Amino acid sequence: MLLIRCPYCEEERPELEFRNAGEAHIARSANITGESDDDFEKFFFIRSNPKGIIYERWRHMHGCARFFNAVRDTVTDKFIMTYKAGEPKPAKVPGVAK
Repeated sequence: MLLIRCPYCEEERPELEFRNAGEAHIARSANITGESDDDFEKFFFIRSNPKGIIYERWRHMHGCARFFNAVRDTVTDKFIMTYKAGEPKPAKVPGVAK
């Protein structure tokens, strides 16, 4: 079973307690009803899907219910690190060469 560390609860919990909430560190519109159809499509459906390191938002649904960010490797499905929502994107990711 995959374990994910919640930065708020400060413990690793089974993946079944969490839900993915999409990419992290992207601008989200405050007035989605004012968006054009093309912008609406880009916002909801068009995302990068890199092979390797990705920054994602997650929610600890069956725990503290808070959102947080995670750095995950899409090749191995390994969570490299997690950090609280609102914190900046890490400049250096542990164990990842740039």
